[in-house]
Amino acid sequence: MASNPGILSDWPWKHLGSFKYLILAPWAVHSIYSFLFKEESKRDLTNFFIFPFLLWRMLHNQIWISISRYRNAKGNNLLVDKSLQFEQVDREQSWDDQIILSGIISYLINTTVPGASHFPIWRTDGVILAILLHAGPVEFLYYWLHRALHHHYLYSRYHSHHHSSIITEPITSVVHPFSELIIYYMLFSITTMTLILTGTASLASIFGYFTYVDLMNNMGHCNFEFIPKWLFSLFPPLKFLMYTPSFHSLHHTQFQTNYCLFMPLYDYIYGTVDKFSGTLFEISLKKKEKVPHVVHLTHLTTLDSIYHLRLGLSSLASSPHTSKWYMWLMWPLTLLSTTLTWIYGRTFVVERNQFNMLTLQTWVIPKYSVQYFLRSHENSINDLIEQAILEAEKKGVKVLSLGLLNQGEELNGYGGVYVKRNPQLKIKVVDGNSLAAAIVLNSIPKGTTQVLLRGKITKVACAIAVDLCKQGIQVATLQQDEYMKLSKSLEMSSDNSLILSKSYSQKIWLVGDGLTEEEQLKVPKETLFIPYSQFPPKKFRKDCLYHSTPAMLIPTSLENVHSCENWLPRRVMSAGRVAGIVHALEGWNEHECGYTMSSMEKVWQASLQHGFQPLMFSNGPKY
Repeated sequence: MASNPGILSDWPWKHLGSFKYLILAPWAVHSIYSFLFKEESKRDLTNFFIFPFLLWRMLHNQIWISISRYRNAKGNNLLVDKSLQFEQVDREQSWDDQIILSGIISYLINTTVPGASHFPIWRTDGVILAILLHAGPVEFLYYWLHRALHHHYLYSRYHSHHHSSIITEPITSVVHPFSELIIYYMLFSITTMTLILTGTASLASIFGYFTYVDLMNNMGHCNFEFIPKWLFSLFPPLKFLMYTPSFHSLHHTQFQTNYCLFMPLYDYIYGTVDKFSGTLFEISLKKKEKVPHVVHLTHLTTLDSIYHLRLGLSSLASSPHTSKWYMWLMWPLTLLSTTLTWIYGRTFVVERNQFNMLTLQTWVIPKYSVQYFLRSHENSINDLIEQAILEAEKKGVKVLSLGLLNQGEELNGYGGVYVKRNPQLKIKVVDGNSLAAAIVLNSIPKGTTQVLLRGKITKVACAIAVDLCKQGIQVATLQQDEYMKLSKSLEMSSDNSLILSKSYSQKIWLVGDGLTEEEQLKVPKETLFIPYSQFPPKKFRKDCLYHSTPAMLIPTSLENVHSCENWLPRRVMSAGRVAGIVHALEGWNEHECGYTMSSMEKVWQASLQHGFQPLMFSNGPKY
């Protein structure tokens, strides 16, 4: 909100949350019904197209959001290279309010204003008139309104809400108090209502005008420069008719310059052009892509996980991954995105962070969790991972962490296969298993004398069992095959600490993949489940505590973190991701993958020294 919110700052449907879209439902349903069942002569194509056009506006905005975040992750041509925070993401989640408002206004005008229905598809005179009206009165009035909004009285009550975002994103352009956006729509209505009242309106001029407004709004706030310099050299007057992302970026950093809507003409006329506009434009065009020191390599999990990526829906990406009731409505788009990721078949960048002089990036393999369990996909997955490692090596990356890609010995020998195939690698490959095991060990309550280990036996499970047995803590298993695999990892002196149990009475369960609902239902109340797997178990007991998967709370100095890593809380990173960062900070000169394990204590202490902290649970059971 603004620093001192004025009247009508809040949106009327704020309390409705996600149900705010139902406001448009009666109009949308009536529009579709009328078009399908009325006589052909009475069908209004204008009314019918309002709802699809609103969907197009949302898609158009989302495309810009994804492109902007992708370019921010790569780092080239950036305008303001500072940290984006969760606070801004939360403040800008209501960007679609203005689309709902435009829908309400469109339906009301269509049904009440004479001449606002049954538009032809195209009228040349209407298109020309729209251009003239926007370049003249709309741009002129907006310029002076904008200057008025920067007066301290209006700024503190309204416009400061928009200017809270120094690092702009495309959606920043439409994040305003309710009353301020009403004024903007009144300005835009100069164009639309004139077309309607003069009988020159068409679908192309009305819908095209608002598409132009969205395009220029998004472009001006995208935070990267992409308009080529030759365009202004070819047609010099263009600088008066079209702003650039760098031009408007200066307004958000300097506040008292570059007031124009989309056309800098009036800034030039009234002397408010920032003197650094041309310099920033040229500098930003020359900025190269940033080479990361550390790359975290991961993959998609569920089919809808693509929406939870930083490039996806910001409202979902900024919260831990959970199922949403409305996601089933998006299944056509989900199917399309799934198909595109399979066809594209290349690793892509989704995030860039900064920590202690290190540049960090997250790359995503376009494969889903289910594909890792299909033998038909093993070769393609391994090829993609190996190609990503070699690409990182070529770029000069120091450390690559495998994260979720460390699926076990069946797929890639805990990542060791890539090092064996490429012994000349200078980049260090880290699977993070040592830190994962250390996190689990340090999550076990002090004074524990017995734990039950249940799930797929991995390198992490064996390391945990060996350490616990050395401490004299009894490790129980329920299944014979798990017992046999663990016993091979233990020294003879520790044999008595590993037992095959038929009881479910243990209060500490260390769990991996394979834990069943039936087993969870048999445990006593207040049992603590601590996952050693990278995937959390499904929760079937409300009277038990489920610890997070191996992860750590990150230092406040780790910048540009404004999305959640899968199911983890805000500002929490998985063990594999943390391990890669610590490996680079410490300058360790060996791989940590395959069947080798680094010293768990060494990795744990190094993580703590660099500011990473264990997750604390205040509502857990008492031991």
